[in-house]
Amino acid sequence: MKLGIVTPVLTLLPRAHATWEDTGTFADVVGIVQAADRLGYHHCTCSEHVAIPREVAETRGARYWDPLATFGALSTATTNIRFATHVLVLGYHHPLAIAKRYGTLDEITDGRVILGVGVGSLREEFDLLGAPFDGRGDRADDAMRALHAALSRRMPEYHGTYYEFENFVVDPHARQARMPLWVGGRTARSLRRAVELGDGWAPFGLRTAELADMLARARDTVAWSERAEPIDVLLQNEHPLDPLGEPDRVAEQLAKFTSIGATGVNVRFVHHSVEHYCEQLSALAALTA
Repeated sequence: MKLGIVTPVLTLLPRAHATWEDTGTFADVVGIVQAADRLGYHHCTCSEHVAIPREVAETRGARYWDPLATFGALSTATTNIRFATHVLVLGYHHPLAIAKRYGTLDEITDGRVILGVGVGSLREEFDLLGAPFDGRGDRADDAMRALHAALSRRMPEYHGTYYEFENFVVDPHARQARMPLWVGGRTARSLRRAVELGDGWAPFGLRTAELADMLARARDTVAWSERAEPIDVLLQNEHPLDPLGEPDRVAEQLAKFTSIGATGVNVRFVHHSVEHYCEQLSALAALTA
């Protein structure tokens, strides 16, 4: 099972983050990600929001570090751990802008980027950025097709419903022959988008029973059966894991995830300090070895 961490400090969700994260620094993040790297964790995450309306920040949180700059800095302090945007909002960017920026990051990191993408749901932010909110699902589908055509090519070509380009050079571009596209979300449509257009599904905010039902339904579709490659399923634990204090309970949760088809987990821990977080990293790595 691929173990990834929902990186602390970078995003603060109300009533869902540890107190120490309020004053956490980038040095703390570096230490944690380096520990995860040494322990063999597959990836760390960073999400995207440009600006949050003040009233919305009370429920969604206000802190969102920029994933491009953050991952670029983290890459210089690590060796193997991969960097997953969870998620990049497709509607905020032209596909070629994503291909250039994250293709450059892929080159800098020696091919360690995973592009987690989402449709987005915050209309105020779309309006602020001058991005169309209505029809964003169809636009996201077209953007994913355009990204597959563009990410690893110096002279990409694509002719779609919303995006069209040819005779433009994108240099540098992604080092990976196919940069993984993981679709975030919590709806059946996000899972269908992942099956039809992506390489993985990385949902959040869903109970295990809901996830099991959605995955079971997806396996019965033609799109699932016609996939050339298996799809990654990166689940996120509803309640923070405590492998130090409750190893049996953690093992049971991971076993449930495996039984419903998870290939990995985006882990949230119980943690009270940087040191405690790193101890939890070690405990989970030992539990799953």
